[in-house]
Amino acid sequence: MEASFEITLQIVIAVFAGISAQVLAASLRVPSIVFLLMFGILLGSDGFGLLDPHMLGTGLEVIVALATAIILFEGGLSLDLEELSKVSTSLQLLVTLGTMITLLGGSMAVHWLGEFPWPIAFLYASLVVVTGPTVVSPLLKQINVDRQVATLLEGEGVLIDPVGAILAVVVLNTILNDHTDFMTAMSSLTLRLGVGGVIGAAGGWLMSLISKRANFLSFELKNLVVLAGLWGLFALSQMIRSESGLMTVVVAGVVFGASSVPEERLLRRFKGQLTILSVSVLFILLAADLSIASVFALGWGGVFTVLVLMFIVRPINILFCTWNSEFNWRQKLFLSWVAPRGIVSASVASLFAILLTERGINGGEAIKALVFLTIIMTVFCQGLTAAWFAKCLEITSKDAIGAVIVGCNPLSLLIARLFQEWGEPVVMIDTDAQRSEQAQAQNLRVISSSALDTGVLEEAGLGSMGTFLAMTSNGEVNFVLAQRAAEEFNPPRVLAVFPRDPQATISTNENTVSQALIPDLPIKTWNDYVNDGQVKLGTTTLNESSFDFQQEHLMALIRAGELIPLLVEREEHLQVMPAAQEWEVGDRIIYLLHDPRPQLLKRLSGASQSTRLALEKLPKVEEIPLAKLSQLSRSDARTP
Repeated sequence: MEASFEITLQIVIAVFAGISAQVLAASLRVPSIVFLLMFGILLGSDGFGLLDPHMLGTGLEVIVALATAIILFEGGLSLDLEELSKVSTSLQLLVTLGTMITLLGGSMAVHWLGEFPWPIAFLYASLVVVTGPTVVSPLLKQINVDRQVATLLEGEGVLIDPVGAILAVVVLNTILNDHTDFMTAMSSLTLRLGVGGVIGAAGGWLMSLISKRANFLSFELKNLVVLAGLWGLFALSQMIRSESGLMTVVVAGVVFGASSVPEERLLRRFKGQLTILSVSVLFILLAADLSIASVFALGWGGVFTVLVLMFIVRPINILFCTWNSEFNWRQKLFLSWVAPRGIVSASVASLFAILLTERGINGGEAIKALVFLTIIMTVFCQGLTAAWFAKCLEITSKDAIGAVIVGCNPLSLLIARLFQEWGEPVVMIDTDAQRSEQAQAQNLRVISSSALDTGVLEEAGLGSMGTFLAMTSNGEVNFVLAQRAAEEFNPPRVLAVFPRDPQATISTNENTVSQALIPDLPIKTWNDYVNDGQVKLGTTTLNESSFDFQQEHLMALIRAGELIPLLVEREEHLQVMPAAQEWEVGDRIIYLLHDPRPQLLKRLSGASQSTRLALEKLPKVEEIPLAKLSQLSRSDARTP
């Protein structure tokens, strides 16, 4: 009983420390692996001595295997195949050619600088060809990098993990069996990848079929069926061909994710929670088993080896793999900088150290120490500077284009047309079939469904869009829709038309929902104005010499209910105008001006006027006599 309690205590400490590290990292907005490594080392034998992973015996290997299976399945599940298709060539090269470049470059670096013998050098290099998705994905979410760059890094992290792990096993078997035949090694690698791919594809399809057809199962039970299924597939693959299970779970995740399973987003959330738990426990346990003395024993040779990987091998890798791609030099530079190693490198290195020691082969502890040094240096150097680097290179997702607009009314159709004419993708969502048809007649993409369904938002591509705008006639619904979009997809700009104080909203929500256009917009009134042709669409640029006067005059027109600013062009980016927007010199304001005089705009029968408005440059809009315009508006309102 006492021995079992000691093991229980080890697991409890690992879980508590891991979750504490995650909480601290989230509060400080830094990669969680930073604190996981620190806490693990502090609790291990070189720290306070509270954790001793060796007490778990072979149970440690079981925990590593099953937790890694969850992590890689969740990674495959989160991949967006449509987004991956845009960078498919570069991704294929990174997983194939890039793996070979890192393998050769890393081997030469550690052999010549770290003085490792060639077999051990190749084994180390095979362990660090992978980039950790559990490090990369949270990092990219924190810095909101350009979507195309994020897709390539996430795809590389997920797909290269099983390839790298299986490659490492092949190299290890070659060392243990003292057999260096190249064709035998390549056939072993191909066979494991093939077996894993076939079993994963079949198993992923079967799990998706069960999730779709088994309506008698509750959602909670479906989650557990998928968990049992992925572990079952992992075990089956391992039985047929050792070390093929990692490829199996990745492919199963990709196939399952591409099958449009009902409530898939909730399933992803459940698997994401399991992944956080798995990563937390694994890193704490593995870091606790790390000997600091073995890291210092590497000397400067180990440090220089990692520096070569970061500053020479990785840039060469990206240069060759993105040579003919659409990535610009800024994006390529960022891709060259961000390649942190993660849990797969750490877990496989720890297992290999045990195997090499059992076989009486020197180098196991040195490899483990150098892999952890690689993780520490890449995470601290690249992970902690990635946000600053992306900002300097101007590739953050605040520059993302495109809009998802909920509500097909005359005003929202006008905004959608302006975005479309600017050259940005637009998707509209509405439950009303007739209004959807009217929007489609204007060559706009429309989804006739409810925006409360996160699957609909995903279908609209909100994950890669720059703006979400809710503009239905119901302000409360708009606010709820915007909150849902911010929580589930976190696009750079989330706006809604709702009757509340925008400052109060901004201060009480972590995911900011901005009030669109103006406070308490009378959307029905302006939709009527647009339908009746009682508006002009214009643009004016705020200049330095008369900025204060222009701003005051425009605000007076807004307060009088005669003008609403729709969009603002700033630094060559077009954005929906937030109600609390601070205007700046150089801003180009696109606005809608109420003009009740019928002779200024003729109605066109059978079509919405909002889509027929021409954008006029009215540089003297600030000279419009307010009193006269308001008087015209009031007299028009009194006309029967």
